[in-house]
Amino acid sequence: MRSLLDLPDAERLGAILGDERIAQVIAEADEIVNGKVRLFGSEPVPLQLVNPGHLVHWTQYETGVAGTGDKEGESSEVGVDDHFDVKFIWEPARFGWACTLARAYLLSGDDRYPAAFWSYLETFLDANPPNYGPHWVSAQEVALRIITLTFTAQVFNDSQESTPERKSRLALSVAEHAARIPPTLSYARAQNNNHLLSEAAGLYTAGAALPDHPESRRWRDLGWRWFNDGLADQIAGDGTYVQHSTNYQRLALQLALWMRAVALKRGRVLPKKSRQRLGVATRWLLEMCDRESGRVPNLGPNDGSYILPLTVCPFDDYRPVTQAAAKAFLGEYPFDSGAWDETSHWFGINGDEKLDDGTHSVLNSQLPALLDATPHILQSPGGSSWVYLRAAKFTSRPGHADQLHLDLWWRGLNLALDPGTYLYNAPPPWDNSLSRTSVHNTLTVNGLDQMTHAGRFLYLDWAQGQVIDGRRDQTGAWRSLVARHDGYQGIGIIHQRTVTTQDERNWLVEDAVLPADEKGNPETAQYDVRVHWLLPDWNWEIDDTTIRVHSPYGWVTVNTDVQDAGEKKRHPVLQLVRAGEPIHGSGDISHTLGWYSPTYGAKEPALSLGVSVRSELPLSVTTQWIFPNSKVDDS
Repeated sequence: MRSLLDLPDAERLGAILGDERIAQVIAEADEIVNGKVRLFGSEPVPLQLVNPGHLVHWTQYETGVAGTGDKEGESSEVGVDDHFDVKFIWEPARFGWACTLARAYLLSGDDRYPAAFWSYLETFLDANPPNYGPHWVSAQEVALRIITLTFTAQVFNDSQESTPERKSRLALSVAEHAARIPPTLSYARAQNNNHLLSEAAGLYTAGAALPDHPESRRWRDLGWRWFNDGLADQIAGDGTYVQHSTNYQRLALQLALWMRAVALKRGRVLPKKSRQRLGVATRWLLEMCDRESGRVPNLGPNDGSYILPLTVCPFDDYRPVTQAAAKAFLGEYPFDSGAWDETSHWFGINGDEKLDDGTHSVLNSQLPALLDATPHILQSPGGSSWVYLRAAKFTSRPGHADQLHLDLWWRGLNLALDPGTYLYNAPPPWDNSLSRTSVHNTLTVNGLDQMTHAGRFLYLDWAQGQVIDGRRDQTGAWRSLVARHDGYQGIGIIHQRTVTTQDERNWLVEDAVLPADEKGNPETAQYDVRVHWLLPDWNWEIDDTTIRVHSPYGWVTVNTDVQDAGEKKRHPVLQLVRAGEPIHGSGDISHTLGWYSPTYGAKEPALSLGVSVRSELPLSVTTQWIFPNSKVDDS
C-alpha cells in the first residue's frame, strides 16, 4: 500500500508531550496489548472483535431479515436481544484504539505494539468475512475502518511484525472494504450528514492507498466529489453543521483534516469553497470551546465519535482538533502550545502553513456577520464566565428539542449542563430520551416538548428560534441577548428568554411566557410552567427559593423569582432530583432527570433543579446566578 501522509518526527513529538505524557501513551498502549480498550473515551473494557450469533450477508440486515438496532433503523437484534445497541459492536471495529498503539510505537520503537495490532486485525478479519455480519451493514463503519487501518499500517510499516503476507492481506481487505461503499452511497447522499463525509473519505483513502487497483481512480473520484459536495451542503454560511451537534462538528473537521493531509501527499488541495466552509465551521466550534478546559457544550446528539484520536488529551477536550483545524483552515493559533498540538503534527500541520488563496482574509471580512449568527455567546466583562444561548433557525432535522437551552461556564467549570445523549437504543426510559425539552436548561409549558416527538430520532413541527435584541460592549462581545422561539405557538404561547451579565459575579436569566398574539389568552387560563436547570453533582443546600451548590471555588448561589400578569410575586415550587430520585420537594419524577452523559453509553449523577408555577399569562420567571467573591469561598 502507498504511504498516505508524512509521519511526524518522533523526537519532536516527544518534546511536545514530555516524559509524563509519553508514559501515559505507553501505559494506555500496554492496556490495549493486554486486551482492554477505552470506547467513547470511557473506562477500559475488554476488546471484542468476534460477534455472537450467525453472520448473514449485509443485505439481509438492510431488508430487515436481520436487525442491527442502529441509530437510523428501529431496534432489532444481532444475536443478543431487542434492545442491544449495535454501537457497542461497531466501536471496537473502528480500530480507533489502534492509533494509541501507533503513537506508542513511534515514540518507543517497541515491536509489541505492531504485534498486537496485527494479531487483533487477523482476529477481526477471520471472524468477519467480507460482506457478512454487522460490521459490514453500515458503509460508514466500513469507511472509518479503511481510514484507521491504512493509517496505523503505515506507522507500523518498518516493523519486523509487518510481514509481506500481513501487508498483502490488509491491502486485499482495504479493497474489499472500498467495494462495499458504492452500492449504498445513494443512502449516504440522502442522509446528507457525517455518513456521506465518512464514506467519501473512506473511498478516497482506499484509492490513494491502492493506486494500482483497477478501481482506484473511480474510488478517488467518487470520494473527492462527494466529500466536497458534502461540505458545501452540510456546513451553513455561519459555520453551523447540519446535525446540530458539537460532537459531529468535530467529526466533520477530523475527516477534513485527514482528507487534506492525504490529498497534499498526492499534490492536491481541497477546493477553495471547501476550505472556506471548513474555516467558518472551525470558527464556530472555537467560539464554543472553553478556553480553560477545552470542553464545549454537550450540544445535540453525542454518539462518542472520535476517529483518529491522536492525542493524550481526554475525549471531551476539543483543543487538539480545533487547534489543528484553525491552523489548517484559518491560519490562526487559538491556543498556546501544549499537549493538544500532537494532533497537528500527526496531520502534518506544524505551524508554518500559508493560506495561499485569500481564505483567511475572506473569513476575517465575514467576522462581523458571524458574530450576529450562531453560536450566540455572551461573556462576562472580565472573561471569567460565559454563556451559550441556543436559538436555532432549523433548515435541517433537529436532533434535540432544545430551543433557548442555556449553558453557563465559569472558570473552566460547566455550571449549567446540557445532559448529552447516553444511549440511542435501550429499553425506556433510555431510548434517546435525553433529547427531550424537559431535561434541557429551558422552559416547558404543560409538560410539552417544544416540537412534536414523532419517533426515537424524529421531531416534527420544528420550533424556530430567533435573537430579537442584544447589547454589546466596546469590544464587540455580547453582554445581553433577547431570544424567543415559537414551539408553543400551537397552544397560543411564546417563550422569550433574556440573558444578561451584570458584572463579573452575576448572570440574570429572565424567562417570559407570553400570549402568541395581541388578543392574548383568556384571563382564567392557567398554565403549568417549569424552568429546568441541570447542575453538577456537588453538595447543595436549599432555602425557600434559593439553592446553593458548592463548587471547587466556593458556593455558587442560584436565586429564583416569579411574577404573574399583575406583576404580583408568585411562590414557585422547587424540586431537586439526583440520578432519577427526588432529594427535595415533591411532584411527579421522571427517571431521566438528574443525569449527565459525558459520552456515549456513560451517565453520571447530576442535580436537576425544577422551578415550577401554575399561573395565568403573561408570566415571568427570573433566575440569578451569583459566583463567590474570592478564589475559594467556603462561607
